[in-house]
Amino acid sequence: MLRHALLPLLLALAVPAGAAQPAPRGFTVQDLAYMDRYSSPTLSPDGRVLVFAKRSVNKDSNKATTTLWMRNLVSRDMTPPRQVSPDGWSVNSPAFSPDGRTLYFLSAKSGSMQLYAMPAQGGEPRRLTDFPIDVDAYKLSPDGKQVALALAVFPECKADLACTKHKLDEAAARKNTGVVFDRLFIRHWDAWNDGRLNRVFAAPLDGTGMLTSATLLSGAIHGDIPSKPFGDLSDFAWSPDGKTVAMSVRLANREEPWSTNFDIWLVNADGSGARNLTAANKAWDAGPVFSRDGKTLYYRAMRRPGFEADRFALMAMDLASGKTREIAPRWDASADGITLSADGKWIYTTAQHLGQHPLFRVSLGNGKVETVVKDGSVSAFDLAGPTLALARNSMTTGDVLYTTSIDGKAPLRAITPTASQMLPDVAWGQYEQFRFTGWNDETVYGYVVKPWNYQPGRKYPVAFLIHGGPQGSFGNGWSYRWNPQTYAGQGYAVVMIDFHGSTGYGQAFTDAISGHWGDRPLEDLQKGWAAALRQYPFLDGDNACALGASYGGFMAFWIAGNWNQPWKCIVAHDGVFDNFMMGYATEELWFSEWENGGTPYDNPEGYQRFNPANHVKDWRVPILIIHGQQDFRIPVEQGIAAFTAAQRRGIESKFLYFPDENHWVLKPQNSVQWHETVNAWLREHIGSQ
Repeated sequence: MLRHALLPLLLALAVPAGAAQPAPRGFTVQDLAYMDRYSSPTLSPDGRVLVFAKRSVNKDSNKATTTLWMRNLVSRDMTPPRQVSPDGWSVNSPAFSPDGRTLYFLSAKSGSMQLYAMPAQGGEPRRLTDFPIDVDAYKLSPDGKQVALALAVFPECKADLACTKHKLDEAAARKNTGVVFDRLFIRHWDAWNDGRLNRVFAAPLDGTGMLTSATLLSGAIHGDIPSKPFGDLSDFAWSPDGKTVAMSVRLANREEPWSTNFDIWLVNADGSGARNLTAANKAWDAGPVFSRDGKTLYYRAMRRPGFEADRFALMAMDLASGKTREIAPRWDASADGITLSADGKWIYTTAQHLGQHPLFRVSLGNGKVETVVKDGSVSAFDLAGPTLALARNSMTTGDVLYTTSIDGKAPLRAITPTASQMLPDVAWGQYEQFRFTGWNDETVYGYVVKPWNYQPGRKYPVAFLIHGGPQGSFGNGWSYRWNPQTYAGQGYAVVMIDFHGSTGYGQAFTDAISGHWGDRPLEDLQKGWAAALRQYPFLDGDNACALGASYGGFMAFWIAGNWNQPWKCIVAHDGVFDNFMMGYATEELWFSEWENGGTPYDNPEGYQRFNPANHVKDWRVPILIIHGQQDFRIPVEQGIAAFTAAQRRGIESKFLYFPDENHWVLKPQNSVQWHETVNAWLREHIGSQ
């Protein structure tokens, strides 16, 4: 158990004996935006030491700083966690050397993001790279003698990093600003294409001085590694002997914006001999990991080209023959990643499951699946020696770091504080999962969250939250964007439905939404709302607001014209308003084309069938619309058009516009403004308790 008196992270929060307890209150957006966050559990090779990251926000600067902390797991509470990164530095991506003596990390302390190393037991950091451009990610070779480095470079510059810096400086100095494109992507997520590719380089770690150059590994493959916008070096692997590398890459060609065809490439460690190992599979291959003897390559694979939410199966390839097999074909879950056990007998991975996000291990011998950590949502983990370290969250805890045995049978030992320990005066809304019969007479799950000040016999106004994706889930997890506790903390009850299309209920359940954005999930939402009202008498069904983002924003617009009877107000964040134009305006075309059954010109009916713009004449409910200028997934014109429609119809409406946010609202003070605007809208239309 966590010993509060010995953990300095909690000392300032402990209530002295005899002191009056603070009055209980609900969870607020200020709590959400400014509370510390813990992540990146990283074990020493022997599993005896844990390093982790702590993120803190400076309210005045509106910026976050991340520090590294270390915990000796053998001495337990006799040695509390201590900060190991220097004061005033913001660092990320910790990793131990194979011998456990050195701790590596990235920092922009020098003015650009570079790689640093320091003695694991403490000491001054030593800068290892002196590149003219940022290091975006890194991965050590198994023997620690080499490091792979991810950098964004112009392809024509090859391994000349100064060439890339020169081109960037030239572009910044130009007097004219026009840019000519001859193919897509012209922009992606929240950035315009400036011609650079993410590429992987390798350099020796011989301790002879700062690295100023590196060998280009992915030069023969014209694509991004890591992939944009969210890829990392989990798609890159060193072979055990350090002589070859494997990487998952999608070619950056004319077809890229409508392709999900990532392939696993095998490349020599000098950048030569690039070979496509999975050319036969035109769908997504990801996350290569070599076996301990280097003879087998494990990876994840989808089977349907063009579908980003297909099931990721666990695969094994014999590198000598090229033969492949699926490891657990009867496991109807989509694996998030691959971590091998030290004995080579198990793959550890997380996956969505019935409104939770557990940690599993899968036998490489027979495909048997065991649950290692089952409750809540495991967001990260590491294995070393006898130790499993993990980050787990739930709807009331935030991310908490734990350690346990590698089979998960030992009690979970908390290393960092829960949200309750950081905020001892907050009373949390208690939650419960429920089920009902939805579309096609199939079981559908949802959650109900009570308000923080719940009292039996009273009724409470309701925030009806609709998740995005649409292949996503509002399950038992913690979010820093859409967190039900921020609504429960204002005195509202919360209802969330994992409608058909949600993840964690089998691939057929996920598939059911494609081509059916407006009927099957709507039926689930309607039946789920009715079931919740029957099962939970404290829900005030006559005093409720529907809120959603992304696909949930689409559904908010769809509800406005097709199911507006129960709602006193609607909130739509970055939602699809005109589905037909979305097919031309979004950047990742494969998404719209899969979900709507083709291109807008080949199948216009598929886009118009469930197009919210066609039902504006039936809008009547007050609507708050929110959009960010840098959202290139669902461009801001979608939100502006919806606001125009509401204003022209005479519907009570407001438009919250962020010129500096993308599909998400990430800046702390912008997040506070977002929540305060939404909460004010709810109070105006459904009151508060």
